Amino acid sequence: MSKLTPAIERESDQKPVVVVKLGGSMLDRLSEEFYQSFTELREHYHCIIVHGGGPAITLMLKRLNIETEFYEGFRKTTKETLEVVEMALSGKVNAQITAELARQSIRAIGLKGSDARLLTAKFIDQEKWGYVGTIEHVETDLLLRCLHADYMPVIAPLGKTTGGQTVNINADLAAAAVAKSMNAEKLLFVTDVPGILRGGKAIEDTTPEEVASLIETGLIYGGMIPKVNAAVEALSDQLQEVMIVSGEQPLIKHNQLKGTRIQARRKEGVK
Repeated sequence: MSKLTPAIERESDQKPVVVVKLGGSMLDRLSEEFYQSFTELREHYHCIIVHGGGPAITLMLKRLNIETEFYEGFRKTTKETLEVVEMALSGKVNAQITAELARQSIRAIGLKGSDARLLTAKFIDQEKWGYVGTIEHVETDLLLRCLHADYMPVIAPLGKTTGGQTVNINADLAAAAVAKSMNAEKLLFVTDVPGILRGGKAIEDTTPEEVASLIETGLIYGGMIPKVNAAVEALSDQLQEVMIVSGEQPLIKHNQLKGTRIQARRKEGVK
């Protein structure tokens, strides 16, 4: 667990930033209590959401009879596929999240990473993956303007190359890049489990070294591997902890964030 930063005697624009990554597979399973948690979370932090949308994209591709392929965890994105990716992410998924937040009276603003050069990207390997990119630059000024005006950005992971081409970006990597660029205090990866599990129970605290060992021994496997790898990669002098949390329960209990905390370095006294 991780205690919330006190909000005593602090101006709104001085609040630290927390970035929350919502996986596409979780969107239809997020609880009402989960969305309600953002009201409390925003008392302590400026919040930014970065979301995926894999299932929505796959469903739309099937309906249009467009075949899709994956290589090493990335969806191969042709021009035809990219059009569907844009429609699914910004037209369906982004709108769904902002609508749920609006129900909590939160002024959420949906953004594509390709809007206003928010996420400048480059191709990873166009021959291998097509229109798939990795982030080179995050336009933090745009996000800060939204936060200081009390809007909560909800970002679809699309980028724009310097040549003006829109590209698909892995949402885990996009969230990590946004967190690092915004000097976020915390990055939360929302999943369908309450954290990294060992013996059926969530590990409360761990380190990059222990994460590597858990992957090697097979306790971390499948879709959790890219999440924890992105979490570890995001750690920095500013971003000292990343959390794996559940979307099926409230984020906060007794003024603490619930889940597994991955720390750049373990604090003294924590086991």
